[in-house]
Amino acid sequence: MDIILFDGVCNLCSSSVQFVLKHDKKVIFKFAALQSEAGQQLLTKHGLATKDFNSFVLIEDDKVYLKSTAALRVARKLDTLLPLLYLTIIIPAFIRDSVYNYISQHRYDWFGKKEECWLPTREWEGRFL
Repeated sequence: MDIILFDGVCNLCSSSVQFVLKHDKKVIFKFAALQSEAGQQLLTKHGLATKDFNSFVLIEDDKVYLKSTAALRVARKLDTLLPLLYLTIIIPAFIRDSVYNYISQHRYDWFGKKEECWLPTREWEGRFL
């Protein structure tokens, strides 16, 4: 089971999760907000910071991927032409992550922030830890 940890109060992050849910026809991914009890436990288990929510986290086969690498590894498992995005993995991580970090630093200003974590619809409840 692949697990995506995301910032549950970030509008961009919540929209990204909804996008993955719609394009994950094989039902590969489970999800947890970084702020949730399950998210906090997984962060602790993998030695990651439990207070800094500036990274998208993918746990795949008990291995952790962060930032752009995590996002690209997710994209390659989605339907339609989205797996083609994975080809950009050839761009060095320091370049990809520079772009990722810039967006991450401005995501609340550009996309907004909720007071509480986004909650999934009944249709998707079983996909969340």
